[in-house]
Amino acid sequence: MAEAFRLGIAGLGTVGAGVIKVVQKNASLLAARGGKPIAITAISSRNRGKDRGVDLSAYEWVDDPQALASRNDVDAVIELIGGSDGPAYALVKKSLENGKHVITANKALLAHHGFELASLAESKGVVLAYEAAVAGGVPAIKALREGLTANRITAVYGILNGTCNYILTQMRETGRGFDAVLKEAQEKGYAEADPAFDVDGVDAGHKISLLASIAFGMRTDFKSVALTGIRHLTATDIAFAGELGYKIKLLGIAKYVDGSVIQSVEPCLVPASSPLGAIEDVYNAVFVEGDFVETPLFTGRGAGEGPTASAVVADIVDLVRGQRIPTFGVSAAQLKTLKSLDPGESISRYYLRLTVLDQAGVLADVSAILRDHKISVEGLIQRGRNPGQPVPLVMTVYETKQADIVRASKALEKLGCVVEKPCTMRIEEQL
Repeated sequence: MAEAFRLGIAGLGTVGAGVIKVVQKNASLLAARGGKPIAITAISSRNRGKDRGVDLSAYEWVDDPQALASRNDVDAVIELIGGSDGPAYALVKKSLENGKHVITANKALLAHHGFELASLAESKGVVLAYEAAVAGGVPAIKALREGLTANRITAVYGILNGTCNYILTQMRETGRGFDAVLKEAQEKGYAEADPAFDVDGVDAGHKISLLASIAFGMRTDFKSVALTGIRHLTATDIAFAGELGYKIKLLGIAKYVDGSVIQSVEPCLVPASSPLGAIEDVYNAVFVEGDFVETPLFTGRGAGEGPTASAVVADIVDLVRGQRIPTFGVSAAQLKTLKSLDPGESISRYYLRLTVLDQAGVLADVSAILRDHKISVEGLIQRGRNPGQPVPLVMTVYETKQADIVRASKALEKLGCVVEKPCTMRIEEQL
């Protein structure tokens, strides 16, 4: 029998325990597909006594995860600690320096340090793999780096955060507000106790920066991703979007335009009948625009023990097979530093919702501000009368620059008849 490929695993949370379950349950299958057995030799986590629902007795426990980087009985280190810096960064860097392959699910680490770590891996002749970092069990990284390698990619976009998609789905289906649905998502384990990374768009921003790097052959540039989350959305917005024939989805979007790149995460209105509109609950979806494949779609569960562990083990099997692909699809030396376009220059139709006092002259005042900012109204919805009291006023506007709709919203907010901050969202008929 061929000598085993040996693993050291740091981090035994949901995903780490899931990886061990997959390796134990499908040991013979993985050996057949990889060409040699896979053996876990050492593990490390903060809490040794925690019940993780899997037998760990056969593995050596290491209190300091950094020790995995120096062990002679470890061929690849599996980093599942998390975080862009601290122990995760130290472990990955030390492992690569010591000539060990690294597999990680840590999108934050790679979004912030991707070029540095890819360069280090290349210099040491080892692999830095991260299929599980984007869209869980959906093979988005493999599709971009391998399946679509013949294509010149002009855009990559999609629903990249299952927590937000679940919240928006439940808000639409139940009519409840953001806070109530977020609490339910936390109780079900879909959202963290501190949900900021998810609901403020940071998690999706990390992911779109990685996809953009592969798609466009560029260095990761997370700081240039414009982030807008979903905290400000109301059940009213969800309902009006539905009345207009749309669903609201938090999208990560990266576009290549004349040698420059625009990257954003923002809630958008998409047609309810579109492929994006059909992606519900905790599911993710990634679309890619290539010059020979048009827009293939990759969809599936974006998180959770099974899907994410499956993606980690897929990377392990690739290593066992001897597959060696550059971290971002091309050698680190070839990764370009591309100019980042101002998202304010992007042009789109927009949804605009105002909460105004029901009184004479409101429409005239609102129309005057929109006119001054060169914004033309396409449609308008106003429900009922409630003299002197706040009422919603919803408009869709024709194509305009994002910067113009932002400036107009700030001017509208200053009107005495406008009692809440205006809500604006892009309408994306076709990305």
